[in-house]
Amino acid sequence: MVRFVSFVAAAAYLAASTEAFAPAPSQVRTQRLSNNVQIAPSHISSPTLLADMLTQTELPEKIYLPEDKESAKVLGGIKIGSRKLTVITGASSGLGLNCAVALSKTGRHFVVMAVRDVEKGKRVAQEMGMPENSYVVMKLELGSLQSVRDFIFNLKAFKSARPLDNLICNAAVYKPTDPEPAWTDDGFEQSMGINHFGHFLLANLLVDDMAKAKDARMCIVGSITGNTNTVGGGLVYPQADLGNLSGFVEGAKKPIAMADGKPFFGAKAYKDAKVCNMMTVSELHRRYHDSTGISFSSMYPGCIAETALFREKRPWFRKAFPWFMKYITGGYVGEVEAGERLAQVVDDPSCSKSDVYWSWNGGAQQVGRWSEDGKPKGAGGSGGEIFENTQSDAVKDRDTAIKMWDLSVKACGMSEKDLPKAPVSQ
Repeated sequence: MVRFVSFVAAAAYLAASTEAFAPAPSQVRTQRLSNNVQIAPSHISSPTLLADMLTQTELPEKIYLPEDKESAKVLGGIKIGSRKLTVITGASSGLGLNCAVALSKTGRHFVVMAVRDVEKGKRVAQEMGMPENSYVVMKLELGSLQSVRDFIFNLKAFKSARPLDNLICNAAVYKPTDPEPAWTDDGFEQSMGINHFGHFLLANLLVDDMAKAKDARMCIVGSITGNTNTVGGGLVYPQADLGNLSGFVEGAKKPIAMADGKPFFGAKAYKDAKVCNMMTVSELHRRYHDSTGISFSSMYPGCIAETALFREKRPWFRKAFPWFMKYITGGYVGEVEAGERLAQVVDDPSCSKSDVYWSWNGGAQQVGRWSEDGKPKGAGGSGGEIFENTQSDAVKDRDTAIKMWDLSVKACGMSEKDLPKAPVSQ
């Protein structure tokens, strides 16, 4: 009980502290003119610096431009061979990269690294020792629905007639320090646009193709922050809350930044998007599992406290947070182990069940218990066995999930031909 009280006090302090959510001193706060255009704040006095920054007004407003479209790679079937074909979004860093490494080294998977920066993807794959001819790097900008469609065109050209076996929707952005929303090419607030809408379109457009594969699996990475029945999601402010989805009802596009239609709050925007991710998994299962055989799942890999998601935090926070999660809450897990956990969901024969929220080592529904090595156990951190975790009542709210689905279809501009042709279960 003492440990729990101490944790709650510490968590509340971290969540409420202005310092914890403020950008690092070295980061210059700017006023956003557009997605790619910024001007210096008033305290910058250097005429040269100001002039250089003002010239950025000539930059394009779009994240994804026509010239960014990648030429299709072909004859991928020869490279893939008899291995399972697995797409991982956000595979150039963190959880996605380590998952790609783990799967490529099994010899059972050919990995498509779907990334924003193709050259970076190629470089890190080599640096991480991914076996040659075990992967290909393809352009995917989830902040552009056109890029999602272009990626699918290129994927199909590459793999030809063979179906996709696994889709891992991992990529995410987290903007807790931004005072104002940033927008995707389609006008969505970026946390919701990239984390949810981009993956929503991607998943729907690949269902029919994956239905042709044996033991096909689709996993969308979840988070305890979107589940209010966990310590991190229920006790750390702000809580995820889609409300009545009034923001989605109004179109979910600029100037509407939040799913509930309320003013922008960066930390909550991420949590709301994760709720939508987990609801999407449940709806995909309910609608298409019986007719396609695809296993749809979500997972929580543990708290990867050193991930790039926290790059906007102050240096003291980035140093203290991993220690806090290791020795106080017990929720810490390293990037390599987290990547292996995500890989397990699509590779392990015991993980073929659909409509599951996978977790390890207690699933973060409690703080860790004392252990002789000084690292608390049972809070979703390092070690432990995989198990079927329980999601919050809000995530399991079927009426809200159906409403979220229908409004997401509309927001993504999906026509009847975009929806899966597989029969829909009632």
